[in-house]
Amino acid sequence: VDILAGGIPARPGRVADTALDPLTRQAAHPAAVPRSSDPPAPTTPATRTTHLGRHTFDDFVIGTSNRFAHAAAQAVAETPGRSYNPLFIYGDAGLGKTHLLQAVATYVNDHYPNYQVRYVSSETFMNRFVEAIRNKTLPEFKQHYREIDVLLVDDIQFMEGKEGLQEEFFHTFNSIQQAAGQIVLTSDRSPDSISTLEDRLRSRFKMGLVTHIQPPDIETRLAILHKKADVEPGGVRVPDDVLLFIAENFSENIRELEGALTRVTAYSNLNGEACTRDMALTVLNDLISNSLPLPITPALILSKTIDMYNFSHEELIGASRRRPLVTARQVAMYTFRELTDLSYPAIARE
Repeated sequence: VDILAGGIPARPGRVADTALDPLTRQAAHPAAVPRSSDPPAPTTPATRTTHLGRHTFDDFVIGTSNRFAHAAAQAVAETPGRSYNPLFIYGDAGLGKTHLLQAVATYVNDHYPNYQVRYVSSETFMNRFVEAIRNKTLPEFKQHYREIDVLLVDDIQFMEGKEGLQEEFFHTFNSIQQAAGQIVLTSDRSPDSISTLEDRLRSRFKMGLVTHIQPPDIETRLAILHKKADVEPGGVRVPDDVLLFIAENFSENIRELEGALTRVTAYSNLNGEACTRDMALTVLNDLISNSLPLPITPALILSKTIDMYNFSHEELIGASRRRPLVTARQVAMYTFRELTDLSYPAIARE
C-alpha cells in the first residue's frame, strides 16, 4: 500500500467521491485511454450527482462572441490532457463560462466514464482547503483534487490575494499537469488582470490557451431567446417582435436576457394575457429603466466633480482662488463643454 505524506495510507487507485463534488463518475468505456497508473474500471458505474445540472455543448448557443471559446472547450473535452492545457476562459458574468465548464464535464463523463472529473468553484476549493487544515485531513484533500484526470475550476479570480490558497493550487496544478491531466479554468478577468495573482500561477494559466467570451451580438441574443422560448413552461407563444424587443434591451448578460423572457412569459401565462410588445414593455419597464445610463446634466457633473475633489458644493461655486478649487472648476467646465450643449454663459448660470 502506498503511503501519502503524513503516514496516511493511500486508497488503491482513484475512487470518485460524489458526495464532495458533482459531475464525478467512474466506469469502463472502450473510448477512454486512462493513464497507465489507472486501476481496472469497476463493473458498476458510480452514481452521478446532478444538482449542478447537465449543461452540454448541444444546448450552448454559438455566436461570434463565443465561437472560439466553444470550439476550444469542445476540443479539450474530446481529447482531455492532449490539447490546450490549461484552457483559460474569461469574460463578464452571465456570458456562458460556467455552461462551457459543465459541458466539458458532461462530455468527458459520457465519453470517458472511467476518467475522474472534479468540478469546483474556487470558493468551494478554498473552503475545503480551510476545513482540511482545521481537521488535519490535508493528505485526503490533496488526493481528492490531485489524483484525477480533469479538474474544472470556476471563478479562479477569487484566489487573488490568498497566498496559502494559491500555494496549494500551484502544487495541485503541477501534480495534475505532470500526470497528463486536463485543467480548465474560468475567470471574469484575464490572467494579466488578476492583480494579486502569483507570477508562477499567472505564467501557468497563460501557458495553454486563453480565450475571451464577449457579450453576445443581437443575432446571438435572438437565437438564445428563440431556444429558451421553446422550452418555457406554460406553452406561451412569444411573437418575434417581443423577442426582438427583449434582445434589444438586454445586451450585456445572458442570465438577465433569459430572466427577462421568463418574466414576460410568466406574466402572460399567469394572467391569461396575450404576449405583446406593449405588455413586455410594461412588465420589463423597471428592469429597462435601471439599465439605462444616467442622463448627463449639469447637476450630475457638479456632483461627480464634488465627489472627485472632496469639496462642498459651496466651495466649488464660491469665489475662492485656491489652486485645488480652480483645478476642480476647470475640470467641471471642460466636462460641461464636452458632454453638454451649454454655452459658457449658460454654464455660468448653472
